[in-house]
Amino acid sequence: MAYNLARPLRGLFNVLALSCAMLGVPAQAAAPQKVIVDMDIGDDIDDAFALGLLLQSPEIEIVGITTAWGDTALRAQLLERMLRETGHSQIPVAQGVRTSNNPQPFTQARYAQRGKALPPVDAIGFMLDQIKRQPGQITLLALGPLTNIGAAIERDAATFGKLKQVVMMGGSVRSGYRKSQYVPSRPADKEYNIVSDIAGAQKLFTAGVPIVMMPVDSTQIRLDEVERNALLGHGSAVTDQLALLYHQWIDAYQPWSSNMPSLFDVVPVAWLLDPAVCHLTPLHIVVDKDGYTREQAGKPNAQVCLASDQKRFFEIFMPRLLKD
Repeated sequence: MAYNLARPLRGLFNVLALSCAMLGVPAQAAAPQKVIVDMDIGDDIDDAFALGLLLQSPEIEIVGITTAWGDTALRAQLLERMLRETGHSQIPVAQGVRTSNNPQPFTQARYAQRGKALPPVDAIGFMLDQIKRQPGQITLLALGPLTNIGAAIERDAATFGKLKQVVMMGGSVRSGYRKSQYVPSRPADKEYNIVSDIAGAQKLFTAGVPIVMMPVDSTQIRLDEVERNALLGHGSAVTDQLALLYHQWIDAYQPWSSNMPSLFDVVPVAWLLDPAVCHLTPLHIVVDKDGYTREQAGKPNAQVCLASDQKRFFEIFMPRLLKD
């Protein structure tokens, strides 16, 4: 009689899989999420904390970083230094469209000036080339004004449409900026990233790509003294760079000066790591001529986070940045 080896092996596999599940061990680790980060690092400090969290998260593969808005070459120098100092020099950096109408100060310019000038790489070409190479696999993480995104759609909308999704920080849907969670919400505001390049935002919201939108409604999570001191005094490669950048930011004259920064750009990163951070609501969003992101009737074109779980956010954010 022939002995069927497949049946006991299948049973053994099922037992092992069940044991792994009971112990919380995945039977097979998921492949890292491929992400291109488009960011205006160097003005506000939240971009730096967002990058720090990305670098500390093995579930994310940073395909490249493109610099947006203002002096994009100096932003690239800032990234060169931060990536080199943290052991991530292999991550490509590309320079986005330079703009001359940036009203905000480049608060971390002195840090950036000590970086090395990189050979100029066109951010739009880089972005589209990577999408062509890996269609349906790349998430575009948009953390700044949408100038590069608008330019990419203008240059090759068909290729841009092959993104897996765009996960963005931007807009204001049902509530606006506020100093504290203990004061009443303001009406929806013209949010900085959207109003800086209204045309670029309009192109994105009509491009037909999947959009996950994190507006100010859900991203005004503040880094208070206890968490801030733990991070900036930790002494790892990543937190040392964050400490330098934070102190340049806080020492600069700028309109949003505060010792308690808002972590706007970190929320989309935390959502990529754990979607439980933000429950998403399908909405039809229209960017009007003044830069407001209006909720209107119609087929949803964005999944929008209107409120975030701050406790869950810090359960992700703090342990990752405090690991060596």
